[in-house]
Amino acid sequence: MQADADPAAPTQPPAEIPDDATELDLRSGGEAAAVEGPDPWEELEQEATKWREMAMRSAAEMDNLRKRTARDREDAIRYANQRLLEELLPVIDNFEMGMQAAGQDPQSMIFIGMEMVRRQLNEFLSSQGVEEIASSGLFDPNLHDAVAEETCSAGEDGRILRVTRRGFRLRDRLLRPASVVVSKQPAAEPQAPTEGVEA
Repeated sequence: MQADADPAAPTQPPAEIPDDATELDLRSGGEAAAVEGPDPWEELEQEATKWREMAMRSAAEMDNLRKRTARDREDAIRYANQRLLEELLPVIDNFEMGMQAAGQDPQSMIFIGMEMVRRQLNEFLSSQGVEEIASSGLFDPNLHDAVAEETCSAGEDGRILRVTRRGFRLRDRLLRPASVVVSKQPAAEPQAPTEGVEA
């Protein structure tokens, strides 16, 4: 008959298994196996980085939109009268023709009254930021419209000889180019061929 085990004999405690261990983590020798697959912390960090970049991009786009809207509103205020001023320019042209006719008698009350109106018109245009385009010197295609060319031996090609219609700009925008007549050099006369002289 087998003797009962001695209750006073020391017993070995069972090996502790971590709480988060799974069957895949344990091998036959009790060794923990390396976990394969992507690290969940890296995935979370990549996701957070992606959302952070999207938030920064959205903030930059909103800032650009805010600046563009402010600039458009400012331009709308600065150039609100552009259409009205463009339609006023032909009226000013006709008024200037009337001034030339009335200028034949500078002492007449008509001319004096028209001169006062012209002064008021010029003050109004200046207050709106309108200025006349200088029409002297060389032709500038950005500011002038060449309506004709005239032969002129003095000076160089493209010099403005006279203005047929005044041009204006509103601050840094062109309202209407100045119509001008420009110079061109006379064509060189062909030389008659000289016959050789025999000796």
